[in-house]
Order: sequence, then structure tokens, then C-alpha cells
Amino acid sequence: MASVLVVEDDQFVRSALIRHLTEASHTVRSVGTALEALREVAHFRFDVVILDLGLPDLDGAEALKMLRGITDVPVIIATARDDEAEIVRLLNDGADDYLTKPFSVEHLSARMAAVLRRSRAAGEAPPSRVIQVGGLSIDPLRRQAELDGDRLDLTRREFDLLAFLAGRPGVVVPRKELLAEVWQQSYGDDQTIDVHLSWLRRKLGETAAKPRYLHTLRGVGVKLEPPNGHRP
Repeated sequence: MASVLVVEDDQFVRSALIRHLTEASHTVRSVGTALEALREVAHFRFDVVILDLGLPDLDGAEALKMLRGITDVPVIIATARDDEAEIVRLLNDGADDYLTKPFSVEHLSARMAAVLRRSRAAGEAPPSRVIQVGGLSIDPLRRQAELDGDRLDLTRREFDLLAFLAGRPGVVVPRKELLAEVWQQSYGDDQTIDVHLSWLRRKLGETAAKPRYLHTLRGVGVKLEPPNGHRP
């Protein structure tokens, strides 16, 4: 059983989702606007949020960014839009999964179950040691990273990507493995990885043309290793 927040302004769709989720023994709260959703997550703990994009007060994409500013709760986007570029942007902005309307209740249940499994597995992970790669120090338990003693301001996905690569220093990780392990997806666009690598490089003070820690091998994958002459 999970605690679910449904953010949907269409009363018919909203009622159907509430009925299905309640019948599946989930605890459900529902709202019809983005601002109401923000108030809900600020005052209540949810296991998953189902977020419609076509909200009356604020576009769902903007609502997602605001949600990510205050909570790490898994978010499943429910959208009638099927533009691939927009879906990539939503995943980059912190969505955990998405469904294109119309969708069946069975499809929603399967996606929810997968997201909840990943979320609970992460929460049950044992304490991890601090990872040192050159001047990088990464604490998976506290979800903090430093470069040469200075704290790095990373998004959730940037931290996940950096920590995964740092746990395999010097190893070329295929892009498919990054999608599977960091994004929990068996499919996706390479643009998703490239965007996050670009943001990470900027925060590490490097570029693709002049890499220090992050190295891309075209057609193969990505590796993280300490700069030349710099050892942990």
C-alpha cells in the first residue's frame, strides 16, 4: 500500500484514478491545481505523485521543477503530449516516469509498482563509504559531493550520475548501463545523458574539449578518473 497524491484537474479522470487506486488499497489524496499540489507535499508525506501537465494555474512542467525544489518524492507524469523532446526535458527536470494519455489502469499500476520498488530499494540501501577520486569526495549516504574541499551544488540526477561513475573509476560505462542504473530506464535518448554530463562538467570546471574527470569515448561510453598526476 502506498500514499499517493493525484494532481489532475479533469474531474472524470481524477475520479477514475482515485477509485482505481483506492480499490488497490492505496491511500489517496487529490488536488486540481499545481499550487494545491505544492501545499500538499509541503504538509504530507507521499510515496508517489501522479502529475498531470495540463493544469489550470501552472503548467505541469513548471510544477515539476517547483516540486523538485522541496521534495524527492517519485513523480509520474500523466500527459496527453507525446513530443519526445518534451518528455526528455521532463525526465531531465526530475520526473521518474511518464504515461501518455489515454492509459489503462493496469499500465499505471505497473509503472507505479516499478517506481515504488526503486524508491524503496534506495531507501533500504546500507550506509556507503565516502568515495575519493582525485580531488573529488562523494558521500552517497549524505548525498554530498566536494571538489578540492568546495561543496558542489548538484541536482539529484547529477549527483546520482557522478556517484555511479565515481564508484567505477577508470571504467568505461556504456550509455545503456547509465540509462538502466541511473535513470532506471531500459530505453531513452542519449541527449538525456549528454545534458547531464554537460551540467556536471560545468560544475567540475571542465569542458568536453578539455576534460579533467569526465571522459566520453564516442560510441562506447563514459568514464570518470582523476586528472593526470592527481591521485586519491
